[in-house]
Amino acid sequence: MSGAVEVRRVAVLGAGSWGTAFAKVMADAGREVRLWARRPEVAAAVNERHANPGYLPGVVLPTLLTATAHAGEALEGADAVVLAVPSQTLRANLAGWRPLLPPGRTVVSLAKGVELGTLQRMSEVVTEVAGVPADQVAVVSGPNLAREIAAEEPTATVIACADHDRAVALQHACTTGYFRSYTNTDVVGCELGGAGKNVIALACGIAAGMGFGDNTRASLITRGLAETARLGVALGADPLTFAGLAGLGDLVATCSSPLSRNRTFGEHLGRGDSLARAEAANHGQVAEGVKSCKSICALGDRHGIELPIADAVRRVCHEGLSAAEMGKELISRAPRPE
Repeated sequence: MSGAVEVRRVAVLGAGSWGTAFAKVMADAGREVRLWARRPEVAAAVNERHANPGYLPGVVLPTLLTATAHAGEALEGADAVVLAVPSQTLRANLAGWRPLLPPGRTVVSLAKGVELGTLQRMSEVVTEVAGVPADQVAVVSGPNLAREIAAEEPTATVIACADHDRAVALQHACTTGYFRSYTNTDVVGCELGGAGKNVIALACGIAAGMGFGDNTRASLITRGLAETARLGVALGADPLTFAGLAGLGDLVATCSSPLSRNRTFGEHLGRGDSLARAEAANHGQVAEGVKSCKSICALGDRHGIELPIADAVRRVCHEGLSAAEMGKELISRAPRPE
């Protein structure tokens, strides 16, 4: 029987652009939201000025959203806990938060990636590190560019949880006039769609940086979706998930928008910049797909799934393959049926 409860109070752990935007959504939906920020000055800006100018400049945050630099304070009395830290730092953060997590509550992952080394999806990391049962872990995935959501542009997403009642409770807790969510029980498919799109967006960025246009981008999006779906099905995902918001929807947005960090990072690589120069141009931040391409390719190797685009991106990022060589290799692959 489901242990889902009505979500009235929410803790969001992570005050970056997506964590802050999702916290705003839930506050706009009438929930009391406490945002944990690693830096006290960020928490102070949220509380005193209703703003997080370092991540969402110009956005006014609702009064139901407050912040703290103390995780225990954010978690006290929470009906749901939203994890909004980068995928490769989730394990370390969770180890510290585990004693503070309220028992029986839904834990929601916003991170999109596959952990290096373990090759675990984020929900698997939560289950292992925090001791939270798998049916109490939900993920949010879709075409969700934080800046557009913070500006209240119409957006849809998927909330996936093995316990459908928990997904529905979260759905009610984040429904606003600009944010619409759909439920799904295919956690595997939603997570792999979210992780894979970052890598394909790097490929699209590389192509754009080389001066290629819409045909090339559409080809990479379509074939990238095909290889992500192949991997997902091998891991037990529903193939239909990849035709939805968490698959195609997220992929199109991330591969097409200048707001996408992964696409923008790829453009620098496509112009011939080194990884370090691309990082510097990206305000010192490495795009998620730069790390995830290694773990996704390793996951493909483990399950015998061919991922030619992801592997090409991996070699550009980590083995010195040039963008021109990447393009030549992909277009020269042996002909086969679609």
